[in-house]
Amino acid sequence: MIIISLFCVQCTQKKPKVSVLGEMEIPSDNPMSPEKIELGRKLFFDTRLSSDGTVSCATCHVPSKAFTDQKALSDGVNGEKSMRNSISLLNVGFAKTLMFDAHIELLEIQALVPIRDEHEMNSSIPELVNRLKAIPEYQNAAQTIFKRDFDPWVLTRSLAAFQRSLLSDNAKFDQWKRGEVALTKAELNGWKLFSEKLYCTKCHPAPFFTTRAAANNGLYADYTGMEDQGRFRIDVDSNDIGTFKIPSLRNIELTFPYMHDGSIVTLDDVIEHYARGGKKNPRQSTIIQPFTLTFTEKNELKSFFRTLTDTLYLVDFQ
Repeated sequence: MIIISLFCVQCTQKKPKVSVLGEMEIPSDNPMSPEKIELGRKLFFDTRLSSDGTVSCATCHVPSKAFTDQKALSDGVNGEKSMRNSISLLNVGFAKTLMFDAHIELLEIQALVPIRDEHEMNSSIPELVNRLKAIPEYQNAAQTIFKRDFDPWVLTRSLAAFQRSLLSDNAKFDQWKRGEVALTKAELNGWKLFSEKLYCTKCHPAPFFTTRAAANNGLYADYTGMEDQGRFRIDVDSNDIGTFKIPSLRNIELTFPYMHDGSIVTLDDVIEHYARGGKKNPRQSTIIQPFTLTFTEKNELKSFFRTLTDTLYLVDFQ
């Protein structure tokens, strides 16, 4: 791996000069370049990646919705629905593990998952590559950037490069950490509740507001008979039943509905779930314990959550 400055990844004078996110590791076999990112961008928005030509990556990851789709389950080909809620791609280049199972380590590998998933794009990789290779724009770009014909390597490396360029590091909270603005009394009180009174930072520490680990948050008391039992499907370890990757809280105001299945619609309901201490699943994380907040404290906590909203990245999609 090599390390590259954020502002070499996504060069624009509109971005803050100092990032709270640090530096991103880039695979040595997939160095970043503007041309590669642009090819990945075109592929990301191209519905021809799906078997019936109706679904692109952007169908489930809409820029204006913080690269989610604000649906419980996403729309796939032929009227299918995705198995899980669409997670934001902002800052995904920093993630050490990907997917709700937290089992894939590289964006280059992850890119193939939705493309092949029968509920999402349902494409055969050999057939898809042949289809895209026949498009002069893609074939010419592959030969210019990669010095090879369009193939799975070009497809996955380009999509991964584009996703690594999706940065969100200019929320009001970030500006406050850089000393550029002040938080209101309500926002500051909410941050203190989040980071000092409650246990939130044990799973959602700054600056990414996620540990990226998989955990059981007690969403359901019993997963018996449920089709989606979380990470259990990867390693068939009963301890992982109901275990899902902890998502980032960045842009949480925009990434509703919440949880791996989109079953909780509002932030108030999310707060209430944790205030109850979850559903008391036997494998539930011991971190999750009941707590009590006043009406004012709940509003202060939500005021803090709103400081994590950052739409400056949208300047690159106008």
